[in-house]
Amino acid sequence: MSDTETHPEYLAVQVSPEFQELRSRLRRFVFPMSALFLIWYFAYVLLSVFATDFMAIKVWGNINVGLLIGLGQFVSTFVITGLYVRFANRELDPRAEKIRHELEGAQ
Repeated sequence: MSDTETHPEYLAVQVSPEFQELRSRLRRFVFPMSALFLIWYFAYVLLSVFATDFMAIKVWGNINVGLLIGLGQFVSTFVITGLYVRFANRELDPRAEKIRHELEGAQ
């Protein structure tokens, strides 16, 4: 027996406007950010395969454009993680907490 069969209040929460808004806000952040990161990542891969002369341009000493863009991949991962944590703390967590309290109060 699934949780929704033993706890019909879960279904009620799932179709509630508050839960739908929570899902909508999450999707409005996650999908565009994921698409942006994937485009950035594949641009790096494609540049490294098809623009080797560009990627080999020396910037400073033995540091070249390819290395800087590669390091930028790590930096962008941390930036995206930080943005998501801030977004979740401000937008998602308070709404999820409210829904949880309402659900626990209904049981």
